[in-house]
Amino acid sequence: MADDDLKLGLVLGYWFAGPPVGVPEALAAAEDLGFDSVWSAEAYGSDCFTPLAWYGAATSRLKLGTAVCQMSARTPVATAMSALTLDHLSEGRFQLGLGASGPQVVEGWYGQPYPKPLARTREYVEIIRRVLAREEPLDFQGEHYQLPNRGPGTMELGKPLKSITHPRRPDIPILLGAEGPKNVAMAAEIADGWLPIFLSPELDKHYRECLAEGFARPGARRTMDDFEIPNMVNIVVNDDVEAAADLVRMFLGFYIGGMGAKEVNFHASLFARMGYGDEVEEIQDLFLAGRKDEAIKRVPLALVEDVAMVGPLDKVREELDQKWRKTCMTTLLVNGDPAQLRLVADLVNG
Repeated sequence: MADDDLKLGLVLGYWFAGPPVGVPEALAAAEDLGFDSVWSAEAYGSDCFTPLAWYGAATSRLKLGTAVCQMSARTPVATAMSALTLDHLSEGRFQLGLGASGPQVVEGWYGQPYPKPLARTREYVEIIRRVLAREEPLDFQGEHYQLPNRGPGTMELGKPLKSITHPRRPDIPILLGAEGPKNVAMAAEIADGWLPIFLSPELDKHYRECLAEGFARPGARRTMDDFEIPNMVNIVVNDDVEAAADLVRMFLGFYIGGMGAKEVNFHASLFARMGYGDEVEEIQDLFLAGRKDEAIKRVPLALVEDVAMVGPLDKVREELDQKWRKTCMTTLLVNGDPAQLRLVADLVNG
């Protein structure tokens, strides 16, 4: 694949108040248009595996990915069981995207401790790989996970076990959702791919350096040549740039203002690193004060254009060809109805 070639992926995400509409039509269009993958997600409502099984039954070629599976929602072994089950049912189409989320969700919804997310992620991924390799009964005594668990409060009768079910593939791809430099480097070191959020062409050099650090570590699994980087980019074609940007502002305002505590919001920190520290602080203050509409309006057009493609068709096409194709992104993830998916496919493949 040439450096500027892009695969396409359909993002169906997590549900809001109810299941999304138009999913069968979107799936059919994605397969017909040659999309490479479809992705589900979870936060604190719908789960990521059940819809993906449904999507897999309705398709025959699309790879099935989680972007992301919340690590704190289930033990590493439970995640490995879901992964190997879905991989069998889909005849080898599954790929596992994992994420550590943030303390509000992890401690508030899942009731798990959040500190040391990088160390927990390392152990989590190692346990999953051992389950899938199925080389020996699982005996793992880490700082965060102990299998068997013979600690206080147990009956001390646990014994190392090996999966009854033989995985279809012992090397199911594992991708890590990451935003901070250390987490991105770790993804390059221990995973098969990286799932960014709000990747920007302006930060491409920075992220390539983070990835290079991880690839250079002893035991790294991949190189840049065989490492997958699927990334969601909002694309809104409209001759009125501000009107197009408004649709993305809602999304960005919610993540900056509402997806994390004021003192710990990884999305807000990312935008601050991009040079929008003052704007981020104002958006957070307004959002947390309940003035959500005002917060959304404060998202600058420049910020929108850093992470999305908005405006007339020719402008979007130029940004795709001159900026986004030159990034480390390997799969362009998009959402929308069949007409939107056709538009994106024409832009990417035309």
